[in-house]
Amino acid sequence: MLWFRRDLRLADLPALLAASEGDGEVLACYVLDPRLKSSSGPRRLQYLYDALRDLRDNLDGRLLVTHGHPVQRIPLLAKAVGATSVHVSEDFTPFGRRRDDQVRDALGGVELVATGSPYLVSPGRVTKADGTPYKVFTPFFAAWRTHGWRPPAGSGPASARWIDPDDVTGGPAAADIPDTGLQLELPAGETAALRAWTRFTRDGLADYDEDRNRPDLAATSRMSAHLKFGAIHPRTMAADLGRGEGAQAYLRELAFRDFYASVLAEWPDSAWWNWNTAFDAIEVDDDGDAQKSFAAWKQGRTGFPIVDAGMRQLAETGFMHNRVRMITASFLVKDLHLPWQWGARWFLEQLVDGDIANNQHGWQWAAGCGTDAAPYFRVFNPSTQGKKFDPSGDYVRRWVPELADVDDVHKLDGDRPDGYPEPIVDHGQERAEALRRYRAIG
Repeated sequence: MLWFRRDLRLADLPALLAASEGDGEVLACYVLDPRLKSSSGPRRLQYLYDALRDLRDNLDGRLLVTHGHPVQRIPLLAKAVGATSVHVSEDFTPFGRRRDDQVRDALGGVELVATGSPYLVSPGRVTKADGTPYKVFTPFFAAWRTHGWRPPAGSGPASARWIDPDDVTGGPAAADIPDTGLQLELPAGETAALRAWTRFTRDGLADYDEDRNRPDLAATSRMSAHLKFGAIHPRTMAADLGRGEGAQAYLRELAFRDFYASVLAEWPDSAWWNWNTAFDAIEVDDDGDAQKSFAAWKQGRTGFPIVDAGMRQLAETGFMHNRVRMITASFLVKDLHLPWQWGARWFLEQLVDGDIANNQHGWQWAAGCGTDAAPYFRVFNPSTQGKKFDPSGDYVRRWVPELADVDDVHKLDGDRPDGYPEPIVDHGQERAEALRRYRAIG
């Protein structure tokens, strides 16, 4: 039996090869866990549902989808088909580990076999010489490259003899794949992921290193949601990367993904608590005025064009360019002095690619309380960042239509179009206040 989770594909899937060993047939299944539904925003759910439909189509309909808690549904399905083992890709998130331990216990004599993971190098495999985990990315990256990874697994739809869900009796009821009714900006699932990757390697990879920080250009791969749901494996991607500057810059981003997954696996409390506990003492605002500032930030009504553009892009599409994620995060924690957890929770609710390891530790990088933390004195100036990375202002004009006719969107001064707000804070004053608060904790 093959239980899909964050691996919604058939190509490069070691768990599929493990499940198909021998002469037996394989049941492909997915459990729609209500806990995941309650913790995911509607766009991320839509990606999941669309990816499941794509997977079902690629299996010629031979995917059994059921609702409920895996600890109940997986043992029932295993019993219904007489499975001797249940195969999965290993999950290293705190939630995934707890779920799998519970399912393993509930399966009794049926083995839960984990083969492969969503990463180039699974968490825990790259350590220091003394076996302790890395806390800083740069030495991790060097060791990660030395460790290396396997080539893509040669799996596909024909790798197994699949059980028709209609032939399964005595197990939990099959369910239709839901639909939120939302239309995603980009298509979901393995078919779309492979096409998008082919297009990017052909048209965008060569200039990636030079252009990836420019939100006004279509210079990034937009593969993050596909990686989040495992519609493509990073091994498949790494195999297409050469030695050019663009390719090596992209490989470094894949390494960051593995690094943050390793950090979360080693320190699971860092999902919602400061990795650097010294920052537990930082002074943050959480009163009524703070709530008003938070609302303005979420709505893209701060009066800082690059911040507002990013927040509106997020609200409208479920995506935000990575450079703008850093700018908007810095603004929340260092200009508005709000808890990073507020922003992290909002991003997880809105992002199609919302990944607990990447999101939470990206936010802690911005707040200065995580691994490889930005020094506390690094406070992004929104105007300077806008001028540097959106020099033409096209990104801002795209997402802030009130500024469509403004020549220099990054230097409005007092000449603001009707309907566009004044800045809700003075950046210079709030930068000084942020530095005071950070110095106070030593």
